[in-house]
Amino acid sequence: MQRSWFPLLACSMLGVTAFLSCQSQAAVSQPPVPAPATAVAAYRWALPEGFPVPNVPANNPMTAAKVELGRHLFYDKRLSSDGSMSCASCHEQARAFSDGKTVPTGVTGESHSRNSMALFNLAYTPVLTWANPQLTHLETQMLIPLFGEDPPELGMVGKEQALLQTLAAVPLYQTQFKAAFPGVENPFTLQHLTEALASFERSLVSADSPYDRYVYGGDETAMSASALRGEALFFSERLECFHCHGGFNFSDSTQHAGSTFLEFNFHNTGLYAEYPANAQGLKDVTGKASDSGKFRAPSLRNIAVSAPYMHDGSVADLEAVIDHYAAGGRADHVNKSGFVKGFTLNAQERADLLAFLESLTDERFLTNPAHSDPFASKGL
Repeated sequence: MQRSWFPLLACSMLGVTAFLSCQSQAAVSQPPVPAPATAVAAYRWALPEGFPVPNVPANNPMTAAKVELGRHLFYDKRLSSDGSMSCASCHEQARAFSDGKTVPTGVTGESHSRNSMALFNLAYTPVLTWANPQLTHLETQMLIPLFGEDPPELGMVGKEQALLQTLAAVPLYQTQFKAAFPGVENPFTLQHLTEALASFERSLVSADSPYDRYVYGGDETAMSASALRGEALFFSERLECFHCHGGFNFSDSTQHAGSTFLEFNFHNTGLYAEYPANAQGLKDVTGKASDSGKFRAPSLRNIAVSAPYMHDGSVADLEAVIDHYAAGGRADHVNKSGFVKGFTLNAQERADLLAFLESLTDERFLTNPAHSDPFASKGL
């Protein structure tokens, strides 16, 4: 294990709250460095013309072998303390790698306070999770589901060496780890495991929705007349949606290989007059009252298949989401965003807005064999 990873591993022994503070100091040894052109070119991205090249850290360049290893690890239940769960247990491909639950439960059955985020276009996401500006690297973030204790997810804290020994005994992994990390005497390290998982997650690019085919592919039949009317509503000052869900990724937290700076924001959307203790969003990290109730606006790509919504899964479906914003939120809060001011829609406009949101569903992404469970095809 390389020296720079010892502080991160030490942090992983802590509860999640302490971990978030600890890892921000430990991660200083791994500053976010944009990948040089040669590192980006080493992996073939399947992108439509005009779509930006994803950002990749220079210390973990993409390779096909690393992505394939990460795919196996993502679906492997050996990464949980009791063999009952994998990363895919809370991130299902058909749901855009979300799970359809209000909040997930880990190996102990304890409920978590945050809804499982959908996983796609993570290479375009400068800040990960719902409300931690310090988590900017997938390699670092992966330590939380593996080793976090507040509450446990995969529950592997204290079992690091046993996990690596278990994986090293699997013939398939003996081949895959060597292919992903050639020329390394011992490829079975925590650093390599998290680098492979991060590489697979970065490969989850969604860019083939009807909207994409219309905008980037020039297919004028890809979107219905209703969806096009809904697009106009979505990008209007009347509804204000695009302020927090704009750009090619429908989020105001975005980066790519050509970015000159990191762009990310957090918003209070008026969910509660008082947010629960230890679930106050950005305030949980900064301690500032002015950050209470502020969470990152996720991408709206594939939004029609990733219900329920909001950081706590408290909004059941897209109809209810529209109701929430039409009402200007469901509670007054001193930090509520000025963009959440309410609006009125007639029945046709509501149907058009829903049609537009549904046009952001990338069916090819949801069924792409390259993202699917590799063990299912092997009968394992």
